[in-house]
Amino acid sequence: MSQPAKTSPRAAAASDSPESAAGSKAAAQRLKMRRELAAAAMELFATKGYEATTVDEIAAAAGVARRTFFRHFRSKEEAIFPDHDDTLIRAEAVLDVAPAHEHPLDTVCRGIKEVMKMYAASPAVSVERYRLTRKVPALREREIASVARYERLFTRYLLAHFDETEPHDGNDDPLLAEVAASAVVTAHNHVLRRWLRSGGQGDVEAQLDRAFAIVRKTFGTGIGAGRAMTAAAGPVPDRQAAAPAAEVRAQGEVLVAVARTDAPLEEVMRTIEEALRNT
Repeated sequence: MSQPAKTSPRAAAASDSPESAAGSKAAAQRLKMRRELAAAAMELFATKGYEATTVDEIAAAAGVARRTFFRHFRSKEEAIFPDHDDTLIRAEAVLDVAPAHEHPLDTVCRGIKEVMKMYAASPAVSVERYRLTRKVPALREREIASVARYERLFTRYLLAHFDETEPHDGNDDPLLAEVAASAVVTAHNHVLRRWLRSGGQGDVEAQLDRAFAIVRKTFGTGIGAGRAMTAAAGPVPDRQAAAPAAEVRAQGEVLVAVARTDAPLEEVMRTIEEALRNT
């Protein structure tokens, strides 16, 4: 069984240092200002209209100078999404510290939950932002660009678990990695839009888990299948060790199962049962 990651004394000391505390305070102040500017922008967009609102008006409504606005945002449409940069960092952190035995799709699903948490933290603001993006093409384009950043992050993560250059036939890992990353993002966005259209009502995390279960069932047993036999033959680097709990292959009328020694029994049995149903 894997052990939880330990923080070294040096790292712990660094996190408790005055410099670290000052950095955290500065980051919190930065995010606070970004949110205040975003709130001012949203209110003006809603009352005056997007095209009629200027950066100077947004800055004035937030009680800051024009140059302060541009220290935080490059344009007025960017101001409507103040949390995406920080959320992307948190999502990447989830991937960076993922346990070696975790299936990469599960890791990606946990990573994108950081995005949902961002929206769910302020339902009223998120709903209003959604309504604005439906009306303003420039905001819609900005939203699409933000989603693309997450998709690139997750695709890179999944591809890092597989060797794209393996010349043998049937090496579909790169294709599966890209399609699976898109599927995770699409599932997330589908649930998010449904939740926003409902006014931010309901248990959005439970809805997201159900959507991810569908993605995991569709792609989880395919990704990394070519690595299962290699993993069983001997030790592999940590990133390659993140293979599925079990793989089942048909050889004539016989099913051959290969499982990790640390795999949960219930997951192994579920994989075998699914394979039997599909034969």
